[in-house]
Order: sequence, then C-alpha cells, then structure tokens
Amino acid sequence: MYRARETTRKTGSIVTSAPRIGLSLVTALGLFAAEFAPAHAQEGYGGYWSDGDVMLVTPEGDILDYMPGRDEVQVMRDRRGRTVLVDPWGNIVATVVPNDGYGAARRREYDAESYSDRDRGYGYSEPGEFTGTVPDYGDVTPAPVEREELPNSLPSLSGREEAAYDPQYDDPLAQPMPPAITLKGKSRAEITALQVFLDREGFSPGVIDGKMGSNVTKAIEAWQQATGETLDPNNTEDTLERLRFNGGLPITSYTITAADAAGPYVASIPEDYAHKAMLPHLSFTSTAEMLGEKFHMDENYLRELNPGVDFSIPGTTIKVINPGPNKAGKVMRIVADKGRKQVLAYDEAGKLIAAYPATIGSADTPSPSGTVAVERIAFDPGYTYNPKINFRQGANDKILQLQPGPNGPVGTVWIALSKPTYGIHGTPDPSKIGKTQSHGCIRLTNWDATELGKMVSPGVTVEFVD
Repeated sequence: MYRARETTRKTGSIVTSAPRIGLSLVTALGLFAAEFAPAHAQEGYGGYWSDGDVMLVTPEGDILDYMPGRDEVQVMRDRRGRTVLVDPWGNIVATVVPNDGYGAARRREYDAESYSDRDRGYGYSEPGEFTGTVPDYGDVTPAPVEREELPNSLPSLSGREEAAYDPQYDDPLAQPMPPAITLKGKSRAEITALQVFLDREGFSPGVIDGKMGSNVTKAIEAWQQATGETLDPNNTEDTLERLRFNGGLPITSYTITAADAAGPYVASIPEDYAHKAMLPHLSFTSTAEMLGEKFHMDENYLRELNPGVDFSIPGTTIKVINPGPNKAGKVMRIVADKGRKQVLAYDEAGKLIAAYPATIGSADTPSPSGTVAVERIAFDPGYTYNPKINFRQGANDKILQLQPGPNGPVGTVWIALSKPTYGIHGTPDPSKIGKTQSHGCIRLTNWDATELGKMVSPGVTVEFVD
C-alpha cells in the first residue's frame, strides 16, 4: 500500500562488446566459457442515441470511420460527463461529439483542447505530484482505507448506469502452464545462459545469478505457454543457439565510467522510515550495487565474476550480464497470480507477451481479489508514508516524505491502481522477489517494473487471482 511522487532520473549508456553474428556453436561455447573466466463510415450514431447527429472522435483526434458493434464496445461516461465508447480492455475507442460540420481539423482541435494527455492518463504525474492517496490540501487527514474484496468488473466512468464494464475474456489460467523439464547437473555458466535467454524474451527469471530456482522454472513455464514450444534447460547447445539470434553471448564486457563511479551514492540505507526521510535521495549505496541492477544481476554474482575488482575506479573493464534491450509491446491486461507469485502481461489479442516473478501481498496485509485498473505510472517516484492508511513501520506514527531513489520503498517505478493505496512497483531488494511478502502491493525488480511500466497505460486491467 503505497503512494508515490514522480521526479526525473537519468541513467548512463551501456557499452557492450558481445559477439552477435557469425558464431558457430563451438566457437560460441568457447567464448562463453572464456567470458566466465574471472575479470471500419459514419452518418451519426443513432444506433445508441435517439438524437443521432454526432461523430465519433478517437483520443488522437481522428474521426472514427466505422461504427463499432455492440459486442465490441461499452457505452460509458468519462469524468467530464462526455459519452465514450470503451473496448473490453478499458481503452477509450472514441468520444461522442456533436457533428457540427467543422470536419477533422476541428475534431483534432477539440481533442487537443479537451482530451489532454492528462485526461487520457498517458502523461505521467507532474514532477512533485503525489500519485497516492494522501491529499495535498492542508492538514486534512484521510480516513483509513478498509481492505475489501474487489468487484469482478470495473464500474462505469460515472455514476450513471449505462453499462457495467464486464470484459469477456478467455481465462488465460483455464489451462495450466506447461511444466518445465527438471534441470539436471548444469554449471552456473549454463544456468546463466538460460536466465539471460529468458530475460531477453521478456519472461524474467528475476535476478540473474547462475542458480536454478522457482523464478527460473516459472519463467520457463510462462515462455512455453506463450510460444507453444518446449524449452529444455538441459540442452545448453539449444540455449546458446537461441541466444545467438536474440543478442549474442550472455556475458559481455563493460568499462566503468566516471559517471558510474561518481554516483551519487549514500553510505547506507537505514531501516527506520524516519531516518530514511532524512536522506536527500534514496540512492544506491555503491557502484557495484548500481551495476548489478543495471545489468539485472545479483550483486554477489557480479563480484564473483570479477574477483578483486574495485568497481569505483573509472576505466576498469569488467564482465557483466548482457540482458539486451527491454521487451517492447503494448500490454492491455495484467494478471497477478498470487499462487504462482508471478505477473502475467497480455497484449490486445490476448497473447501472453511477458511474465515477471513477483511478491504479492502477505498474510497480515493481503492483496485484493477481483479486477482493478491502472490509473497512472510514475518513474523515479518519491514515497509518502502515512501510518493511518499504510502499514505501521516501527514506532513511526506521523506522515513522512521519503525522497526518490532505487532504494526507496517502491523502487524506481510506481504503477498506481484504482484500488486506493495499491500499486505495482519496484523494490530495493531484487534478490528477494518471489521469495518474501509485500504490504499488499505487487512488487517486481526495478528493471522488470520499468519494462512493464513502459508497456502499460492507464485503463489497463489488473486481475488478482488466487
């Protein structure tokens, strides 16, 4: 249960030197081993309204050139009281406006004036704006939020009951995930290759550490569900061949820059929120911690690959994971599977395109059940602790403002949900994802939360399933 504030944070560039083409499998195996050495036309829309003479304008300002069928859209009201058509995924297909004959240009102007980025929710919160539930109006204290079961459908966009939002999905969980083949006797280098392949595919194993665990198994099963293929984790040749086509070898070299070494960093991150609130920024504590997160690695694994290296010295060349670019696509539906401790992301066609290990709720502060929606996304958010609506941390009984940073309570991303105080967010402890509990929210690694945050938009449904 959180609330966040957006600011801006810049990151540096990545320099890699991994071979990407022209490698035979034998050569790839050799180089891989070496890398592990230490170092549809409108005439009004009377079908729905008796007064008829209207036009349908898309959120982009275009006149919609077809009439959506009754089975394709729901009729609702938005927060400005306008009639809108919404698809099964909660996206606004068109806004109903008077057909005054001004044409497309006028409609674009209308859209630009009255359908701003902020209305659509595409723009993220303004710098310094809080995206949670504590109001910024004097000393008014919000009433406590009671946890309750969520409805299995989303409400209409106003109090007027034109239509209840009830998406007709095919349940992606109706069919069990294809079980993963048991891994037998593989080295850390081979397991690393498997983890990197899955990470590049958008089926995250969590932190890459060269160890086989439940997060890797879940990633394999989700990948198999998405592709219809079987991935044998014992077939290293197959894994390396797949890697050759999606980015090259799993390990690459990286030269530490002056900006990397400069930080800013903090000496340590205190446990007590009152002490956290005193810090100017909840930064990384070291170059090694920053590099581990930058390359999706467990920090200890980074040190193992680079024994004796001082990561604070610019110009030092080190061995790091080559995770490749972030997964791209448009996520239209999210399923938070509490039992699997995994977040599943689906596109407009209902295809599974990404999956992430997740920490979802706890016994004392369980996550909700039912369906909610994404309200907004903030990157590099600050955090407001309010013991009256959040969990109680230590002896803190007052509202505290914590600054942004990767080591903040919600990490580097806050995806606010329509259930007050709940969200999908990052974490300062990536190695614990899928293995610990959260305060009712959905916690991902910072890099997975960032990847997901860039593929979602307000209105995307989030379903909590047991």
